[in-house]
Amino acid sequence: MEEDQQTNPRSSQICQRVILFPLPYQGHLTPMFRLAYILHTQGFKITIIHPQQFSPNQSNYPHFTFKSISDGFSDIQSYMPEQPDASFFINYLNNNCINSFRDCLAELLADHNEPPVACLITDAEYYLAQDVANSLKVPRLVFWPCTIVAVLVYRDLSFFYDKGYFNLTRKDPEFETRVPKYPALKIKDIVKIATNPKDLGEFQTNVVKQIKASSGIIWNSFIQPEEPILENLRQDFSVPIFTLGPLQMYFPASISNLLEQDRSFFSWLDAQAPKSVIYVSFGSIARISQSEFQEVAHGLANTGFPFLWVVRPGMVKGSEWLEWLPENFLEKVAGKGRIVKWCPQDEVLAHPATGCFWTHSGWNSTLESICIGVPMICSPCVVGQPIVARYVCDVWKIGILLENGLERMSIERAIKRVMLDKEGEGMRQRISRLKEEVTISFKEGGSSHMSLKSLIYYISSLQFL
Repeated sequence: MEEDQQTNPRSSQICQRVILFPLPYQGHLTPMFRLAYILHTQGFKITIIHPQQFSPNQSNYPHFTFKSISDGFSDIQSYMPEQPDASFFINYLNNNCINSFRDCLAELLADHNEPPVACLITDAEYYLAQDVANSLKVPRLVFWPCTIVAVLVYRDLSFFYDKGYFNLTRKDPEFETRVPKYPALKIKDIVKIATNPKDLGEFQTNVVKQIKASSGIIWNSFIQPEEPILENLRQDFSVPIFTLGPLQMYFPASISNLLEQDRSFFSWLDAQAPKSVIYVSFGSIARISQSEFQEVAHGLANTGFPFLWVVRPGMVKGSEWLEWLPENFLEKVAGKGRIVKWCPQDEVLAHPATGCFWTHSGWNSTLESICIGVPMICSPCVVGQPIVARYVCDVWKIGILLENGLERMSIERAIKRVMLDKEGEGMRQRISRLKEEVTISFKEGGSSHMSLKSLIYYISSLQFL
């Protein structure tokens, strides 16, 4: 796919600029930078606007131009609530970047020494950008890096709040029931989305309003697994929609990592039997408690399977790194298990020894697992992850959800179901079929291939509309 785009006739002559404004979180940066690379290979000149506290390593991207804007993060401690969720930080950026963003964008638009600007593409959660784009008369497309159904659920968070869902606990009989409007989901999935549901609901109301006012939506997804949801979306969002994912099919390698990657374990991984290793990673943001950390450790050790476990520094609340491992844990699993701070996930998933991916159910990780064909164990944390996990396990049936959290007996059972039981073999067959659907969607005439062609044509024509 990469080769097709590099030989595209547009790539020999840069005639327009595209300005991108990604959120400074790994799960948002990675797909946005992949999108930037795709547009670059199609002949567009790329400018990246970023908050000053979250500057990418610009030496890794010599063909992009970067513009830093002030973000007010030096004062954030005086505003931070006791238990901030993701919406707090994103709201903070929206409120504190608006003037510097407007000034930067106006400067870029006024630079006549550069090719004309075709459009602005921002992360959907930068709702500040729509009014700025309107005032400067530049088309704004939004990039949504998560599953399609998430935007519909987020749209209804205030409704769920008014219905009292977030007041329910595990003791309430309704907690395990299905959501009437979204029968694939359980009420407990909705409850897990937000620690501050009222604030998140108001935040997402702003996001959805500005998505509807945009010039189009770019989705890191493909039609096949979400086709019924996409039809619902088209009824509610009248703007053009482009489903050109999974974006890692264009550029499989991790191209925007904020954390240093460890590669020292690959010789160990090479020595393991095919499909025998449990790969465990809870992403770049999720945090777990000391007791949950120890349950994960016991669960992994007790199964006897070899494992590669990513423990990000600070992932365990109140811990620097591994100091809360069970006593003698490293000695007990010597030779059987490896723990690293971060690693090239795409390479690990594609390795012949990897047999299962235990994930936090971030959308990027889920798509990587689908594209490579590795079944999953799901431990969702917050925001869109419970939605993704429910679809992976109950709708697409390519994984097992740890319904009751991180508990060693449940962990052992889940690993054995995926690795040893007939149930796991069924998951492998289904995810292999889904992987093939991804491949077909990228071939000539496939849905993602056609969506990319439509997007390029649409962006090229925007300045003339």
